[in-house]
Amino acid sequence: SASRIPVPGMLVLVLLCFLWGANVVAIKISITGVPPLLTATLRSSVATILLVLYCRIRGYTVFIPRNELRHAVTLGILFALDFLFLYWGNQYTHASRAVIFLYTQPFWTAIGAHFLLKGDRLNRSKCLALVLAFAGLIPVYLSRPPALGPLHWIGDLMLIGAAIFWALTTLYVKKMAGRMNINHYQSLFAQLFFSIPLLAVASVVFELGRPVAITTPVILSLLFQCVIVAFMSYLVWFWMIHRYAVSTLAIYTFLAPLFGVVLSGIFLGETIPAILWLGLVLVAGGIYLVNKK
Repeated sequence: SASRIPVPGMLVLVLLCFLWGANVVAIKISITGVPPLLTATLRSSVATILLVLYCRIRGYTVFIPRNELRHAVTLGILFALDFLFLYWGNQYTHASRAVIFLYTQPFWTAIGAHFLLKGDRLNRSKCLALVLAFAGLIPVYLSRPPALGPLHWIGDLMLIGAAIFWALTTLYVKKMAGRMNINHYQSLFAQLFFSIPLLAVASVVFELGRPVAITTPVILSLLFQCVIVAFMSYLVWFWMIHRYAVSTLAIYTFLAPLFGVVLSGIFLGETIPAILWLGLVLVAGGIYLVNKK
């Protein structure tokens, strides 16, 4: 895969980061009407159906060979835990905080890669990135606007949990890349499809009897999460992974929390204290450094 990304590719990456930043805002809107775990279940279900239809039209194989099922189910479970914490945690904390905690994923990946992947050790640049990131989390945690509820720390911890499970999913895909005989469509299918049972069970156990209030903003935010993010943006991302070096692509992810914080202020009216901006700059700088060659 090429390490140089042409300008149109860069613009697409910036758009992807914008969509991923907006995703946390969309979750916050949708859970005002639909319980969070039910939202996550719907998201995986709709995106799975769209992916199967797309692959059928394009003639790609999406179903997993029997000998790879064990890996596919593992991917689905990790993916489900990631989204379980992401959606559930958003109930307790602000989207502007949630998006920064979620994007600590590259640092957990770097730490995990040091111990789990051959030839992916922590170097000076990565260690500096980790120090920056964790320094950045302190002001994010301390930036408590008056509207933040008393249980915000539960949400913050859940979002860090989501980031860790996202990192584990990434590490599992990297570790199994040579051994698993599945393409990127099958990998995305495995993550979406096998996450559905776990998310559905969690929704029944923890949310049964909770009211559902369907409004236009709720429907639009659900459509955005299912169609634009979980289906279209992931397809484009996997297409780019096929063509360019992952390390080069990953550098751009520092933009996602930036967009997320700005959009939380615009659409949710969240107050963004100056200290939160400091945390964001440190975390974004760390993401850039940890992925830099």
